[in-house]
Amino acid sequence: MISARYRAIVFAFFMALFMSGFMSLVISIFNVGIIDTIISVWLKAWIFAFCIAFPTVTFVAPMVDKLTAKLVRP
Repeated sequence: MISARYRAIVFAFFMALFMSGFMSLVISIFNVGIIDTIISVWLKAWIFAFCIAFPTVTFVAPMVDKLTAKLVRP
């Protein structure tokens, strides 16, 4: 198991992994359709998307958490 001190990084990793995977699949299908090489197209897009998403989620998540805390009653 991973120490609780790394919770934010683990959260960012999985959030970026799942969101970039799903969004890159949807956008790949939207752009090229369901073609014979869609898996290859999608995996290339996913790798690129994850490389952008992980640092973005790591940076943005604390700000979103603070904004959410201001908007939601305890």
